[in-house]
This record gives sequence, structure tokens and C-alpha cells, in this order.
Amino acid sequence: MAENIRIDKFLWSVRLYKTRTLAADACRLGKVKCGNISVKPSHEVKIGEVYTVKIEQFSKTIKVKQLLNGRISAKSVDDFIEDLTPKEDYEKQKLIRTFSFEKRDKGIGRPTKRDRRDIERIKDFDV
Repeated sequence: MAENIRIDKFLWSVRLYKTRTLAADACRLGKVKCGNISVKPSHEVKIGEVYTVKIEQFSKTIKVKQLLNGRISAKSVDDFIEDLTPKEDYEKQKLIRTFSFEKRDKGIGRPTKRDRRDIERIKDFDV
């Protein structure tokens, strides 16, 4: 186990971000918070700390169980973090994904500018 690890490396290691660069950029943009305080990519992770990580439109709350050296398999992520995100947020995310997909009949072609504006107006709802 690692004694100290940076938050960007930790988030990449537990597979919340695809690359370490994306994790570092998220920290710089204020999308990773410890409590209500944004953390820098160089912030040292401690066992028991709770982080709120915003990934696209979804906020995920995690608690650190253990520290680690490198990237781990998806199956063993639960050994290192505890997911504190409410189930309602997952249901909301599932609903957004369901309604963000639009189906067009085959042979109609690409949407016109007017169609695209109508689609964006319909999708611009808050769940």
C-alpha cells in the first residue's frame, strides 16, 4: 500500500477517470471537492476522507477506505472506496440517459437546423 498518494492519481487508479490527465484537469476546474473545498491535483489523499467528484452532469460521493499504489481492476474498486452517492442520483442519471436518446426513422436523413433546435428545446429540461 502507498503511504501518500495524490488525488489525481487516486481518482485515476479507482477508475473514476479514464486518464490521469482528465483527473488532474477536473481538480483544476473545481470538480473535485473535499467537503466544500476544491482540491488541487497535488492534494494528498487520506483514509476516511469524503470527496465529491463531478463527472459530466453526475456528482459522485466517495469515501476512501484504503490507499493504493497503481491502477486496479474494476472488480476490486469496492475494496478501496465506498460509494456514498444516494440511489436517487443514480435513478436520475438513468432517466437522463433514457431521454437523451432520440430515434429517427431510417431513410429520413439528418435533422435540419429547425429539427435540431426543436430537439435541443425538448431536451433542455431539468429532472
